[in-house]
Amino acid sequence: MAELIPGVRNSARALILREDHILLLQKEDDVYALPGGGQETGEPLEAALQRECREEIGTDVLAPALIQVCDYFKLKRTEPATRRHQVDFIFRCAVPDDYAPHNGPSPDKRQLEVRWVEVRDLVRLAFSPAYLVLQLPRLIESRERTAEPLYTGVFHDQSNP
Repeated sequence: MAELIPGVRNSARALILREDHILLLQKEDDVYALPGGGQETGEPLEAALQRECREEIGTDVLAPALIQVCDYFKLKRTEPATRRHQVDFIFRCAVPDDYAPHNGPSPDKRQLEVRWVEVRDLVRLAFSPAYLVLQLPRLIESRERTAEPLYTGVFHDQSNP
């Protein structure tokens, strides 16, 4: 089993829906991800979300609402293999009506592009983190409800996407 790196990292991610589309980052190896990333020391969580979205998708997000928290044990591409304990915070957000998808000024190092993807196509995509394959349909379906379970459990990577 991969060695666990000491410490816990927080990550803020944006679930951005527009009609029947979701805004995703397309990364290398045909892997998709929600915009967002790591919280810096001393940085409030919502500030981390805004900073990461400005860097990756080139805009601030509107009306962020926390909808999911989970523990995620991410496999790192190292020799020997290691795992990082990460707490993922997913926020339901919007972007300005005139937003056109584009890479922000400091995209993720494996990020190729930002694009709207039809929700019905999600089942055919690979995600990082992989648990999003199971969680996104529930989060999208519940977009109109306000009473949702926030903590959704523990997820472990099974492979390196």
